[in-house]
Amino acid sequence: MNKSDFIQLVSKNVKPIRLERQYSQEEMADILGLSKKTLIQIEKERTIANWSTVVTLCALFNDSEILLSEIGDDPVEFVRLIAKDVSYEPKSKTLGGRVWWKQAATEGDYVLQQNLISGHYRILDRQNVRWHSSFDVEEATLVLAKLAQDV
Repeated sequence: MNKSDFIQLVSKNVKPIRLERQYSQEEMADILGLSKKTLIQIEKERTIANWSTVVTLCALFNDSEILLSEIGDDPVEFVRLIAKDVSYEPKSKTLGGRVWWKQAATEGDYVLQQNLISGHYRILDRQNVRWHSSFDVEEATLVLAKLAQDV
């Protein structure tokens, strides 16, 4: 999934997320920093949200069941992945992949998992802390080997 695909995906879910939270269009527009007219255009799929609106929506509604079911991961972490944050340092504690994840490989103290919905990969340590995310399995495999070697 690339940035454009992600923007499209989030844009088509603005209205369901608003309804999930029981916000009026005026309230949602205010929360997202949009005019009501722009929000209506996005909800009617006449236009798509811009990157800033998508990032804001993911940050403020990161526990939305709709977002979680669409991307199968923490929306904020997914934004980082799309934005190409590729540092190899501990990022966030996860639940370990009980939902939406399958184990792809293990090396040393690290496990490579693939998301069943979006297909992207992540690397977790034994404490289920995320170290890396990528759409590229070869890159993820190389990072897994590097992390395991550095232990």
